[in-house]
Amino acid sequence: MEWREYAEQMALLARDLLAQDSAQSTLDHIAASAVELVEGCDAAGILTVRKGKAVTLAACGTMAAESDRLQGELGEGPCFDLARRTDGERLYRIADLTQPQPAWERYAARARDLGVGSVTGVLLYTDDGDFGALNLYAHRPGAFDKDIETAGWLLASHAAVALANARIIDQLEDAKKTRHAIGEAMGILRERHRLSEDDAFNVLRRISQHHNIKLRDVAQQVLASGPTA
Repeated sequence: MEWREYAEQMALLARDLLAQDSAQSTLDHIAASAVELVEGCDAAGILTVRKGKAVTLAACGTMAAESDRLQGELGEGPCFDLARRTDGERLYRIADLTQPQPAWERYAARARDLGVGSVTGVLLYTDDGDFGALNLYAHRPGAFDKDIETAGWLLASHAAVALANARIIDQLEDAKKTRHAIGEAMGILRERHRLSEDDAFNVLRRISQHHNIKLRDVAQQVLASGPTA
């Protein structure tokens, strides 16, 4: 693909990503778009590391999902390492996984059985920190040349902006739902116990603090108990 054509595809991708209605759908669209837009890419996935464990956030193609599972099982691998790096490195490229890989001997041996010939990855990061690694897989060794680094950066940059936007939308939706649930729960307590608005809120807050439960969860419990419980 020529760079002009690739830039046009990136512009269309930016629009499509911003049109997604949740962070998860954005992640899924990023993985699918990588397979569609990056020449030679047979599968793609987004992996993050939480509390030392690999978590697949999105995957397009079984090779990506199985590679993530394998790296989580072994506790090693290029995607696993990139997602948890703190040295500023933002990209890796393994041109030929059929060659010895001293850093990940166990992963490389079993990845070859999955049909992975070459792999590259770019760190996805937003303003509030690293989100995970976007990893591209190919059956053919040598599928990703030096140019893939630029293509990967462009894709990851567009993806990171869209992902940050989707997360903000999710947070706003969650906050709206939380306020609504708390308001309804306060209404039930006021009606049930003849409380003022401030007193009803303080009841919810005390329960939350005493039992170390989120205020929204306390409100949901009140709603579940019904208005006349």
